[in-house]
Amino acid sequence: MNRKIRTQPSLLEGPIWKGLLAFALPIFLGNLFQQLYNTADTLIVGNFLDKQSLAAVSSSSNLILMLIGLVNGIAMGAGVLIAKFYGAGDREKLSTAIHTGLAFAITAGLALSLIGVFLTPHILRWMGTPEDVLPKSIAYFRTYFLGGLAMFLYNISMGILQSVGDSRHPLYYLILSSCINVVLDLIFVAGFHWGVASAAAATVISQGVSAILCLRQLIRCDEVYRVEPKKIRIDGSMLKQIVRFGLPAGIQNSVIGFANVVVQSNINAFGSTAMAGCGSYAKVEGFAFLPVTCFAMGLATFVGQNLGAKQYDRVKKGARFGILCSMTLAELMGVAIWFGAPVLIRMFNSDPEVVAFGVQQAHAECMFYCFLALSHCIGGIFRGSGKASVPMVIMVACWCVVRVTYITVMVHIWQNILVVFSAYPLTWSLSSIILVIYYFKSDWLHNFERLEARQEK
Repeated sequence: MNRKIRTQPSLLEGPIWKGLLAFALPIFLGNLFQQLYNTADTLIVGNFLDKQSLAAVSSSSNLILMLIGLVNGIAMGAGVLIAKFYGAGDREKLSTAIHTGLAFAITAGLALSLIGVFLTPHILRWMGTPEDVLPKSIAYFRTYFLGGLAMFLYNISMGILQSVGDSRHPLYYLILSSCINVVLDLIFVAGFHWGVASAAAATVISQGVSAILCLRQLIRCDEVYRVEPKKIRIDGSMLKQIVRFGLPAGIQNSVIGFANVVVQSNINAFGSTAMAGCGSYAKVEGFAFLPVTCFAMGLATFVGQNLGAKQYDRVKKGARFGILCSMTLAELMGVAIWFGAPVLIRMFNSDPEVVAFGVQQAHAECMFYCFLALSHCIGGIFRGSGKASVPMVIMVACWCVVRVTYITVMVHIWQNILVVFSAYPLTWSLSSIILVIYYFKSDWLHNFERLEARQEK
C-alpha cells in the first residue's frame, strides 16, 4: 500500500480565495517577468536594429507555438497527473509521473532542435514571409530552436513545482532569467551589434539558466516530489496516462498555432510594416493575457489536487472564484490597452505606419479579453478534471476551423486587415458560449472516478 503524503494546505485546506490567489500570484509575477524579457527582445531589436529585424522577432510567437505546442500540451498532462497523485497522497505514482515527464522532456527537446533547425526556412517561406525579412527570420528561429532542450526541461520542471503547489521557486528563477536575458540583449544587440540572431541566443541562454535552477531545486529539495537523476526514465504505462491526459491539449496547442500561422501569413501579405505593427501589439497583448494564463494554470492545479482528495464542493467554489477574477482582470487590462495603445505601440517603433497597424489591432480586440479569459479558465478546469479533450475539440473548432474559414472567405470579399483582426473576438466569444453550456450541462466533477473505474476493470 502506498503511504500517504502531506499535501499543501494552501490549495486543499483553508479559504479558497486565499489559497488560489496565493498560488496564482507567483505564477502571475513569473509570467509578467517572462513577458517582460520577451518584450525586451522586441524593444531592443526595434530600437537598435531596423524594421525588418523587428518584423522577424515580432512574428515569432505563432510559429513557435505550432512547433512546441504538442510537447507542451503533453507536459500539461503530466502536470494534471502529478497534481492528482499529490492530492491523493500516492507517493509511488507521483515519483513515476515526475521522472517519466522529465525523460520525455529531454527526448522531445532534442527532437525539437533538429526539427526546428531543418524546417524553419520551409515554414517561413510557406507563411509568405517577405523577402526583405526572410533571412533575419531564419537566423532568429534557427538560433531559438537550438535551445529546445533547455526550453522543455524548464517547462516540465516548472510544471512539476507548480503541480505540487510550489509557485514561488519558479518565480524566483524567472526573475533571475529575465534579468539575464535583458542584460544579454543589451550586450549582444545594442553593444556588439551582432544582429537579430543574438536576441534569440540571449533567450536560449536565459532559459538554460532557468532550467538548471529548477532541476537543482527538484534534486536538492527534501520533499516527496524530489527528483533522483538515476530514476529519470520513461515508464511505458505512466507515459500512456500522461499522453492520454496531455495529448488533447497538445493537439489543441499545435493546431491553434498552425491556424495562427495561417492568420500570420495573411498579415504578412500586408508587408513588413504590418508585421512590425501587429507584432508590437502582440507583445502588449501578452500583458493582458497574464491574468488569463495564471488563473487557467492555477485552476488546473487546484481542480486536480482537490478532485484527487475528493473535495467536490471546494472544486466548484474555486472554479467560480477563478473564472470571475480572471475575467474581471482581463477586461480591466483591455480598457487600459484601449486608451494606452498609441503610446505603448510607439515604444517599439516610432514609424507612424507601424503604430497605426498596432493601434488598429488593439482597438479591434482588446474589449473582448473577458471572453478569452472565460474560455481559458473553463479549459483549465476541464484539464484539471482529466477532460482535456473537451476544450481541445471546442477550441480547435472555433479558434482554428471557424477562424481560418472566416478569414479565408472574408478577405476575398473585403481586402482589409480588419478582417484578420475581427476574427479573434468573434472566435473567442463563440468558444466561450459553447464551453459555458458544457460546463453546466456535463458531470466533469466525477471524471477521475470514472477513469479509475475503467482502469480497475
